[in-house]
Amino acid sequence: MPGGRVAIVGGSVAGCASALAAHRGGADEITVYERASGGLADRGVGLAVHNDRYAELESRGFLTAAMPWLQLSRRRWYVRDGSAPMGRLVGTLPFPFRTYNWGPLWHELRARVPQSVRFRSGTTVDRVELAGETAELMGSDGSCERFDAVVGADGYRSVVRAAACPGVRPTYAGYLAWRGAFPAERLPQAELWPVEDCVYAVFPGGHAIIYRIPDGRGGHRVNWVLYAAPPSDHGLPLDSPTSLPPGTLTDTLRAHALSIAGTQLAPFWGQLMHLTEPGELFIQPMYDFTAPRYATGRLALAGDAATVARPHTGGGAVKALQDATALESALTSATSWPEALTAYDASRAPAGRAMVELGRALGHGLVQETPDWSALDQAGLEKWWQQADGSGAFGGRGIS
Repeated sequence: MPGGRVAIVGGSVAGCASALAAHRGGADEITVYERASGGLADRGVGLAVHNDRYAELESRGFLTAAMPWLQLSRRRWYVRDGSAPMGRLVGTLPFPFRTYNWGPLWHELRARVPQSVRFRSGTTVDRVELAGETAELMGSDGSCERFDAVVGADGYRSVVRAAACPGVRPTYAGYLAWRGAFPAERLPQAELWPVEDCVYAVFPGGHAIIYRIPDGRGGHRVNWVLYAAPPSDHGLPLDSPTSLPPGTLTDTLRAHALSIAGTQLAPFWGQLMHLTEPGELFIQPMYDFTAPRYATGRLALAGDAATVARPHTGGGAVKALQDATALESALTSATSWPEALTAYDASRAPAGRAMVELGRALGHGLVQETPDWSALDQAGLEKWWQQADGSGAFGGRGIS
């Protein structure tokens, strides 16, 4: 590549990885625009990375063993069974995943971005426009700059996507995710739950996925996500992408989650919601979409700006990091920006479509049209999962 100026809109995981990719790809000048003035590392929710995907990303230099992680090995499925503390074990499936805490992972990625990359924190990008063989970026501070390429890593409300693919909007899936994480020391009788277990606590119309994550200081946090339809009086404007950050959950929505915990989950798993303080609890409505193109002119999309797949896929963070690896490969193998961005689009757009399709299929089976979990045994669970993940893409596909 002949160098050039690159802007990265968004400074979270996808943004830091994209900045690292642009640097390795030969860009002369890189500027990252992040609307938050600080505090990204304070986000304490969990994510999981399949062991095979980790090995690929580690070989590309985007993940390392120095980043705090915790190894899981199996996924155990439980249904409520009277007053049995753990419920009844339906079956066990392999789960070769590493878990991470979003905050420490972001901090480690941010530290790996070269000092030559300029970070403009507290700066909102209002508009991006194509301008011939460049892209023009307008900031909330009145700035207007031209770049050889702009990478949108600015999430599902992406300003860059609005310019690259007008009219592409996330679609509400019909249900919510209540999410929480708290210090593992708060959990009574923790010895009942092996550290290597990821738990699916399933019930008619939803499920909770529960696993431990590192806290970044040598300890663990309990991370859980409860998927279910909201109550009729939820009061959320769900026709437009929205969320409720920690500490802002309404009494109605919190009471609904606690009711599910008390009536649908076995006591040990249901107590997790009660052990989570209001400031540790937030709502994430389920949306999905994928942009038809990952690159248009001098604009490229990465992470949630390009594709939002429902979290059931187990590959959201992986896909964002894979986008960065594909961007780096395109830049290092091309001789011009149009050639590089065309190659990037060809590599990543199909992956985005595959992940959205998988998320919808798993959402259908895990939330919207659940089986009779109480009637399943190990053989029945294995058969059901094979049908639910017919593509075998759970955890993300390998880097092409």
